Amino acid sequence: MNVLITGASAGFGKALAERLVAKGHRVIGCARRLDKLNAIQDKLGNLFLPVEMDVSDTASIAQIIADLPNDFKQIDVLVNNAGLALGTEPAQDTDLGDWMQMVDTNVKGLMALTHAVLPAMVARNSGYIINLGSIAGSWPYYGGNVYGATKAFVQQFSLNLRADLIGTQVRVTNLEPGNVGGTEFSTVRYDGDEQKAAQVYAGFKTMSGEDVGDILLWLIELPAHINVNRMEVMPVAQTYNGLTIAKDDET
Repeated sequence: MNVLITGASAGFGKALAERLVAKGHRVIGCARRLDKLNAIQDKLGNLFLPVEMDVSDTASIAQIIADLPNDFKQIDVLVNNAGLALGTEPAQDTDLGDWMQMVDTNVKGLMALTHAVLPAMVARNSGYIINLGSIAGSWPYYGGNVYGATKAFVQQFSLNLRADLIGTQVRVTNLEPGNVGGTEFSTVRYDGDEQKAAQVYAGFKTMSGEDVGDILLWLIELPAHINVNRMEVMPVAQTYNGLTIAKDDET
């Protein structure tokens, strides 16, 4: 099996690549940081193919897919894992450039890669697309603004892909994790401030990148006639809360 993973240089993507290679599958590991990918190949061997890819550069994606070596050209599973959140300010205080970068990566990049890979899956009548959404796509929170909106797009895009693929054997899942510690996600969100990022996960047991890697592997190894449409997962310490009310001091 050939599995293409975006954002494969760290976190969920790296954890999944390790698990797949251990089971003898070929992995096309895509990310912007080629040095990190090369280090993973040094560890995993030639079943792991490092591919430099910036998913926000959508014009380059089709050619990158076309140029894959013959052994890796058939993509059986696409894991749209690359994504980012930038900032936690309320909408009125955000940087417009951060909003645009999240849309370029989380939405446009995912669309472009899916568009490049899906026709061959349909032609073979076989394949699997797993999109990494987030609970932020369903549940709003302070400072989530455009990040949450991009993940709501991923959720609805995944469901609409399923509708379009009726009558084929191509599967689509939107995996929606909650709080995951130990990855670079919050460090990126807080512009490299590791201390502030660590505070997000202080005082409770989060999920880990390895946990999500295990879940992704489980999805991939399900029988081909089973489709998990959506899968929302959280650490036990995280759950739903009541609606927030801003009270007038005079009441």
